[in-house]
Amino acid sequence: MYEQLVQPIIGMGYKECCWSTVRTEVIMNLKMDLHTHTLASGHAYSTLEENIRAAKERGLQYYGISDHAVGMPGAAHTFYFMNMRIIPREIHGMKVLRGVEANIVNYQGQIDMVPESLRFIDYVIASAHIPCLKPGTVDEHMSAYIGAMENPKVNIIGHPDDTRYPVDYEQLALAAKKNNVMLEVNNTSLNPNGFRVNARENIINMLKMCKKHEVDIILGSDAHISPLVGEFGYAMEILTEMDFPEELVINCYPEKFLELIGFTK
Repeated sequence: MYEQLVQPIIGMGYKECCWSTVRTEVIMNLKMDLHTHTLASGHAYSTLEENIRAAKERGLQYYGISDHAVGMPGAAHTFYFMNMRIIPREIHGMKVLRGVEANIVNYQGQIDMVPESLRFIDYVIASAHIPCLKPGTVDEHMSAYIGAMENPKVNIIGHPDDTRYPVDYEQLALAAKKNNVMLEVNNTSLNPNGFRVNARENIINMLKMCKKHEVDIILGSDAHISPLVGEFGYAMEILTEMDFPEELVINCYPEKFLELIGFTK
């Protein structure tokens, strides 16, 4: 068990490993943050360029923009996502990926993005949000998440950690593995001032199942303002406590992520 958490250190050359031990410290080589929001989300406070500069200051290699999809009140129009093709692949030396946080809108797992709007999107985070999906039963939530995972466009299930959407975490982990979908450990959910219910306990339960079944996870800052881009402190605290295997933390392996999403330049 590790006793001290330190800031992520990038590029330490530990043979591509994210974790190493120096006395009781943890060294992580987190290379990307793919869950971030800009002004276009309607309730975020930074521009794309401000977020990219923040990612660069954090020492990240990849920055992903993932604004809320059209079903979220105040979110951008479909045209916004269709026009993402104009975003350069590299800005200020930062590699940029184009994503979206889509809303799961029913218990069948449908998301609020039509195929035309996904044409220039590299990856899709599918999440349950109160304005877009009414909380139901465990079975209904499992149906919603599994339905979303079975959509070949969906790559990540966002913050499945809110007790208002209770799930069976073993079933969730197994479905994610079956469909090559990553489960997110959301740093914002773990903020003591956050609004998601019992997130820490739920994330621990999810990670136990991911560790048991060797399911890939991804850390997301869910930053709605640039200083929080690349901030994973709360998430790292839990991973450290659980001695979670670094090889299942996708943030450390951009090439593996790009392969999983079928990325082509």
